[in-house]
Amino acid sequence: MSQKSVIHTDKAPAAIGPYSQAVVAPVGKTVFLSGQIGLNPATGELVSDQIEAQARQAFANMTEVIKAAGGTLDNIVKLTLFVTDLKDFGVVNSVMSSLIPEPFPARSTVEVSGLPKGALFEVEAIIVI
Repeated sequence: MSQKSVIHTDKAPAAIGPYSQAVVAPVGKTVFLSGQIGLNPATGELVSDQIEAQARQAFANMTEVIKAAGGTLDNIVKLTLFVTDLKDFGVVNSVMSSLIPEPFPARSTVEVSGLPKGALFEVEAIIVI
């Protein structure tokens, strides 16, 4: 199977975080992952009221779903991040860049007015295995 490849042009703004302008997905099985928030899988409760801990747990939860689908974090071609306050953009970028391998997937970040269980962060992904 071929690896994903990154599309970049200087005629559009460069990425301002750990993501690519666009990604060409390899041929394979496409899996659409539902959003994950920072819930402890054992208790169903948020792991913390802090954005960094919630983001780390949400990415951990997403990682387990990717593994269950037969993939790895390298298989991510698109992420969508949801935050309740864009001031947390830097924290989320830091967490993401420490966990997601390069080349980074395409990504969107959206500020929302609320998330389930009062979460501060949610992540969803598209992977190709």
